[in-house]
Order: sequence, then structure tokens, then C-alpha cells
Amino acid sequence: MQNIERRSESPRHQNRLIDAARRFFDGDVFYSFKRSPVTIVAFIVTVLMFFAAIFAPWLAPHNTSDIASLDLMNAFRPPAWTEGGDSLFPLGTDDQGRDVLSAMMFGLRISLYVGFAGVLVAAIFGTLLGLLSGYVGGWLDSIIMRIADIQLTFPAILIALLFDGIVRSLLSTTLQKDFKMTVLILAIAASQWVNFARTVRGSTMVEKNKEYVQAARVIGIHPVMIMLRHVLPNVTGPVLVIATLSLAIAILTEATLSFLGVGVPVTQPSLGTLIRIGNDFLFSGEWWMTIFPGIALVALVLAVNLLGDWLRDALNPKLR
Repeated sequence: MQNIERRSESPRHQNRLIDAARRFFDGDVFYSFKRSPVTIVAFIVTVLMFFAAIFAPWLAPHNTSDIASLDLMNAFRPPAWTEGGDSLFPLGTDDQGRDVLSAMMFGLRISLYVGFAGVLVAAIFGTLLGLLSGYVGGWLDSIIMRIADIQLTFPAILIALLFDGIVRSLLSTTLQKDFKMTVLILAIAASQWVNFARTVRGSTMVEKNKEYVQAARVIGIHPVMIMLRHVLPNVTGPVLVIATLSLAIAILTEATLSFLGVGVPVTQPSLGTLIRIGNDFLFSGEWWMTIFPGIALVALVLAVNLLGDWLRDALNPKLR
């Protein structure tokens, strides 16, 4: 009997997935997507960047993380199509003999990982604070929003630098090396949570006065369960848009911190670290060391920003 029930449930599950996919492709969001050539190009660029980052260990011509495989005799080689170039290094090499193309692919992994992790932590922390502030109100709302207002008076990069400096002063040199990437993620999250908190607070203040929330209160559901089960699912739409736009800011923040020398370790270079290293040799003629990572960073941030702008307009019912 159990086998028969499982067999009967499997086709139903497949039918649900087919129906959900059909509704998506027939919906307003996909219609808006296919009507925007700029969004399609941005989506393709983003997918290619993510594909190159995820599969870098298999796609990269060289393993730049293996120090034993580096040869200083290959340092400062120009791109393959210029005089003195080598086909083994399509975009040239840096001062340590690392292949720039391979370093960019591995650097994309780190930049995207730090950006995603920072935005995720900021989204969770900011959403929870926004829920509490909007639903509970009173003195708790005043404290959270005043802290948010104070933080908004400082640039995001300054908040990240301040957080990084405080943690560095509390940790030993050994622990700083072990937790450098974690500190960077928390620094980015500390500079991003305010946008999530303020947006979720405004949506929560609207939702908590609706009938379904009042009905949940009448039947005795705990306020925490009301916030998590009833209010939270109805305020996640704006959070998704903010997260997409914040990803580009987080990647730029990580690149800026790495460029300033307080980002990820040099042994695990991100795009920002590669740009900083190449900048030291830019005026001596080794332009490829900083130009190509810079182009990759600009293309990634621009593509993610364009997708975020499209998503914001596509999910806005007033623009349909």
C-alpha cells in the first residue's frame, strides 16, 4: 500500500512542478524579462560569471592556489596576442608568475562568496530587527531605528573599515589570519543591514494591521509565530529586491577593502586584491594585471545592478 501511495504521489508532485513552471513562463515577470534585451544580456553575463567562478578548479588553465606550481620565470608576461606573450597565459601573468585569467576565475569565487555571505547575514539580521521594530513598536522600535539612523550618517565603506579595525584590535595576529574572511563578511553585513531593517519595518507596520494578523491574535497564536509564519512571508518581496541590489554593493565593498589591504589574504586573492597588486605595476607598463580584473569587476557589478533594477520594476504592481 505504501508503494502504491508513493507512486501516486510522484506524478502529482511532477504535475505541480510542471504547473508552477507553466505559470512562471506565462506570468508578468517572465514576460517583462523577455521584453528587455538589456536584462537578458545582464542575465547572460551574470550566469557566465557565476559559471566561471563555480567551476574555476576545472575550467581555469592553471591552479593559482598551488604555490608550488608557480614559476617566477613566468612573471610579467604580457597577453598572448601581444609581443612577448605566451599562449599558455592568454591574459598574461602577474608579478608572481600567476596566470591572470586563472587568478580572475578564482578571484571571482572569493568575491562572490564574500558578497553572498555578507548579504545573507545582513538580510537575516536586518529582517529580524525590522520585524521586531515594526511589529512590537514602542521603545524597541525607537532604539533600533535610532541606531539605524546613526549608521546611515556614515558611508558603508567607513562602517566596514571601523568594524574590521575593532575586530583586529581584539584578535591576535594568528586569529586574524584564520578569521580574516569571516571578519570581512561580518564587516560587509554590518554596513548593509540597515536597508533591510528599514524596509521590513515599513512593510511589517502595514501587514500587522490587516485582518489575517488580527485573526491570528484572536485565536491566541504567539506573537513570535505570527511574525514568522504570517507576517514574514508577506514582506519578503522587497527583501529579495534589496538583496539583489546589495549584492553588487557588497562585491564593491569587498573589492575596496581588498584594494586597501584589509580584505582577503594575498594567498587567496579576490578581484579587489588582484587590482591592488596590478596597480603597483600599472605605470611600469604591466597594464594587463589591473585592467582585466577591473573589467571583470565592472561587468559583474553592472550586470547584477541591471538585474536588480529589472527585478524591482517587475515586482512592482504599479508599473505593470
